Amino acid sequence: MKLDERVYKELCRVPRGKVTTYGALARAVGLPNGQRIIGRIMKNNPYPGIVPCHRVVRSDGKVGGYSPGGMSGGEMIKSAMLEKEGIGISGGKIRDLDGSLFEF
Repeated sequence: MKLDERVYKELCRVPRGKVTTYGALARAVGLPNGQRIIGRIMKNNPYPGIVPCHRVVRSDGKVGGYSPGGMSGGEMIKSAMLEKEGIGISGGKIRDLDGSLFEF
């Protein structure tokens, strides 16, 4: 299985109302320090309605970017999607990151 497919499959385990970080997702697929690779894979997600790339956030709790299909305003869209799933966000950051993290 190709790396991007493994990443998307692992990410699909993250349920509504939970998030993961780029680093945690990288480690889950065997890429220690692979955060940037995960970011590139998320950016190229061909299944944004199926593979929940909006649930991947930065390790400092910042929501980070989101641009399926190259759309603009990604951080606001990503924040709105997460809030709809019950994730509290304030000032572009997850309010309770520890309580919102999914454990692989």
